[in-house]
Amino acid sequence: MVNNTERKLFGTDGVRWIVDKESPDFVLRLALAIASYFPSGSRVLVGKDGRIGNSAIYGTILSGLASAGSKVYDAGFIPTPALQLCVKEFGFDYGVVVTASHNPPEWVGIKVVLSDGIEAPPHIDIEIEELLFNSRFRRVSWSNIKSIDKFDIAIEHYINSVKRNTDLEKLKRKELKIVVDCANSVSALTTPKVLKELGLKVISINADIDKPYRPYEPTPETLVDLMSIVTSVHADFGVAHDGDGDRAVFIDNKGQFIAGDISAILLSNYVAKKRPDLPKRVVTAISTSHFLVNRHLISKGIDVVWTRVGFLNIARKIVELGGALSGFEDNGGFAYVPHQPVRDGTMSAVLMAEMLTEENVSLADIVNAMEKPTVIRVKIPIKDREEGYRIVNTLRDYYKEYKIIDIDGIRVLANDYSFLVRPSGTEPLIRITVESWDKEIAKRVLDEITNIIQSR
Repeated sequence: MVNNTERKLFGTDGVRWIVDKESPDFVLRLALAIASYFPSGSRVLVGKDGRIGNSAIYGTILSGLASAGSKVYDAGFIPTPALQLCVKEFGFDYGVVVTASHNPPEWVGIKVVLSDGIEAPPHIDIEIEELLFNSRFRRVSWSNIKSIDKFDIAIEHYINSVKRNTDLEKLKRKELKIVVDCANSVSALTTPKVLKELGLKVISINADIDKPYRPYEPTPETLVDLMSIVTSVHADFGVAHDGDGDRAVFIDNKGQFIAGDISAILLSNYVAKKRPDLPKRVVTAISTSHFLVNRHLISKGIDVVWTRVGFLNIARKIVELGGALSGFEDNGGFAYVPHQPVRDGTMSAVLMAEMLTEENVSLADIVNAMEKPTVIRVKIPIKDREEGYRIVNTLRDYYKEYKIIDIDGIRVLANDYSFLVRPSGTEPLIRITVESWDKEIAKRVLDEITNIIQSR
């Protein structure tokens, strides 16, 4: 019997595994468990990102959902935010996205979306796991198995929604040039098309849906080509997506990488001006830079609500609070709430274009004028999540005299530095973020944390 309070398969963003390390039987059983959680006859919208490994599991998932009584609609290749929007606006009972997001290309995964377009919360993940581990699957008779139908209007509907939430007249003031890195996945179906239809000049790279030319996770190390192209063609900015298109990471006109929490703060302040009718607050994960938020949001009278890492926590908190200017994480996940409360890479790219048109200055000038702390982010491989929890407990004892926030891992707040250490919810890693206004202090604290971890 699975532990009643801790998920064993589901992480912060669904279930993920290396495609050739699990048998097709596991995939089938997981699909059966998901469908068995929902009432028989439930309508489910299913889609996938561009991973090659999906071809080994996608048909099994469709069949498993149908055989357990769900009415299955197949959207095919689709960004996660597009599927989430369609689940909500077309009245589906739930959705299933076949994606491993930013994980390396050998990984595949499944995430469950509820009828409100937001990922399922942990208590539902646990119930699905109980069904799986105890083989309590619903099977319907042959005469009650429903057909699997194509759902071909999802991309068009999503693109129209993004355009409806865009100030078309504002974009006409300045003819921007944008380079879009689609990560050889499903954002190629949305971001370049939307930007072109809005009258912007677009250069697309890595736009064929196939084996990726760069890792799916958009980082300074993986976006070297994009940085070079942006400067070579004198673009106003570049934008890079992850595997399922829900993140947008930006490169300024001088080819400089912009950290996700910096771009999110810029966009949040723009939304505050664009939509003064919205509640003057943002919802963000504990992994976001506290120093940045204090300096550039709280000081301007914008309230900040902190959550655990994982955008489902951010999105559900936005709904609980009755709205916000935005929701965001430091990894490029940003939600423009009037569009939808989940992270949406295409919408973020359009919003950035809008902001630059309104400000009428370059993105590099805006970012360079912004006071920024030193933020260092590193990842350390671990055996499993349990080892990660032991590391967190060790650090909690070591820093017990400091102010600690422990809603997710451990966040230590000192006068001249802050750090967060937490086990990844998607990979066997411990993630460390250290920040300070003084670069040398940040380096010293990182060395101290690393030494504590290694000497346990």
